[in-house]
Amino acid sequence: MASLITLTCSTLLISCSTASEEDREADDPSLFLALSISCTWVIFQRAVLSPYRLSTLTCCKKSSAVVVHPNIYSAATRGASNGFVAELTKEEMKRLSAMKGVVSVFPNEKKQLLTTRSWDFMGFPQKVTRNTTESDIVVGMLDSGIWPESASFSDKGFGPPPSKWKGTCETSTNFTCNNGSVPEGEFESARDANGHGTHTASTAAGGIVDDASLLGVASGTARGGVPSARIAVYKICWSDGCFSADILAAFDDAIADGNGILTSNSAGNSGPDLASITNFSPWSLSVAASTIDRKFLTKLVLGDNQDSISLNTFKMKDMHPIIYAGDAPNRAGGFTGSESRLCTDDSLDKSLVTGKIVFCDGSSRGQAVLAAGAAGTIIPDEGNEGELFLFLNATAKIERSIAVKEESAPIVASFSSRGPNPVTTDILSPDITAPGVQILAAWTEASPLTDVPGDKRVAKYNIISGTSMSCPHASGAAAYVKSFHPTWSPAAIKSALMTTATPMNVKTNTDLEFAYGAGHLNPVKARNPGLVSCTKATNGTVWDLNYPSFTLTTRDGKTVTRTFARTVTNVGSAVSTYKVKVTASPGLTVKVEPSVLTFKSLGQKKTFTVTATAAGDELKLTGSLVWDDGVFQ
Repeated sequence: MASLITLTCSTLLISCSTASEEDREADDPSLFLALSISCTWVIFQRAVLSPYRLSTLTCCKKSSAVVVHPNIYSAATRGASNGFVAELTKEEMKRLSAMKGVVSVFPNEKKQLLTTRSWDFMGFPQKVTRNTTESDIVVGMLDSGIWPESASFSDKGFGPPPSKWKGTCETSTNFTCNNGSVPEGEFESARDANGHGTHTASTAAGGIVDDASLLGVASGTARGGVPSARIAVYKICWSDGCFSADILAAFDDAIADGNGILTSNSAGNSGPDLASITNFSPWSLSVAASTIDRKFLTKLVLGDNQDSISLNTFKMKDMHPIIYAGDAPNRAGGFTGSESRLCTDDSLDKSLVTGKIVFCDGSSRGQAVLAAGAAGTIIPDEGNEGELFLFLNATAKIERSIAVKEESAPIVASFSSRGPNPVTTDILSPDITAPGVQILAAWTEASPLTDVPGDKRVAKYNIISGTSMSCPHASGAAAYVKSFHPTWSPAAIKSALMTTATPMNVKTNTDLEFAYGAGHLNPVKARNPGLVSCTKATNGTVWDLNYPSFTLTTRDGKTVTRTFARTVTNVGSAVSTYKVKVTASPGLTVKVEPSVLTFKSLGQKKTFTVTATAAGDELKLTGSLVWDDGVFQ
């Protein structure tokens, strides 16, 4: 049975917007332009025939020119969604929105992409038990495409795609499909120019590749979560971002091409602020990013051979003097030391920094330093700025990074977006966390490895961080579970991933569930969760979702009590008895009724209630509920 698991890794940015009339001055000459400019809008209708879309536009367009986006217009005829895209003025959009049969009209928003040891760290070794049906799983990647020549996408040992797969190969720009990367869905071209899609695809379902590394750093075996699965490529992201119309068209094609879709989304890279999460819908899996038990040390050879935590692929041969950027301002260009210390563009005096290692304040990425002729740059972490001032008059050499063990992992990355859910705090977001820091995976060879001027190096593999890196780990894990349970619904798979997650250390993750959701992804345990919670299609409120997590919000500092009802389905042993285990922090009391669930057959359902009482004077309280039959939990 062919199955499709889709992956989207993006965050929202609006690309077509104008200031409201109320925000403008009456004599502002741009007001007229704002009212008459055409923007691209996505229009969703109730079930209608394609010709009606054009007649709908004719009623609302003043001009005879009707511009319809070809991708989603053609994709909509495949039946998954009744929508199309058109260029409309704001006035035309309002008239169209008021028409009978139009469900919604919204801007065609632009979204931006968020950016080998990881699978082993999750207790998911290369020789883990696998099902022979894994090769029938199709992992759909909605991203920037892939680099098909990568060894991670080799189809060696693959037979033809499963017969149930309906996709076709739309070749272009010298792109060749194979049995490993299932032919489908290239909007214009599926070739990856920036590396993001290649990285995420190989993380989720890339093949096993020995001796993979980033120019010698982190050498080892690269592999995806389901290396025997197929990859369907839907290129939706370009150099300027990812547009809603392309995303919706790709989803439409993905639904028509396969079945059993579970969407996993990156939580976003706007952390650590609370309520910064950007993808939080309860019908998808929102994934935070956390560290793995590997970090990189870069040796700074000077007085005491001091080590620093960073990632560096260059290796210096000679010693170079260290200079503080604040002592080398480009005064001829009008810069002062307080500006040059941040190593911004053109702020450094080339005559003072050429051939030296420049010590910068702030979060500069170093391009301006190298453009000024420096041999290297040192950028300290926040709070460590003063450590190297003792060595500013010394000479130094920066060596290539080496990988060492990180004992404190997993820790949710500071950049990973946090909850609570900004739409409703009654649904926990994110759902789960997975490895997303310094992940090695395949990369495109279409462009240089870095944007440093003069760096023309390309690499077959790259190490990058982001919730976009954690997201494909969850997709790979979902595909792994699906290979053993082909009839499970997306909700059942999501429940399995969440309820079997490994608990996080609350002392090193102080944002608690707002940072990591149900816990750290555990693919092996998710294969046999024992019990699953499945949502119903007729849910009416957030309290009726049968969600595999619980959230309770206090108001005005008052103690609050809420009773949740949950129904679980037995997928473990036919005859089994589960006993409940509850832990809760001070200020939170939890009562479960009944405290024992007895099952006599597989597929049998049982309902229980959870009554939680929380003190209103606490900012965050945490607890856990585990059903355990001695085998599954």
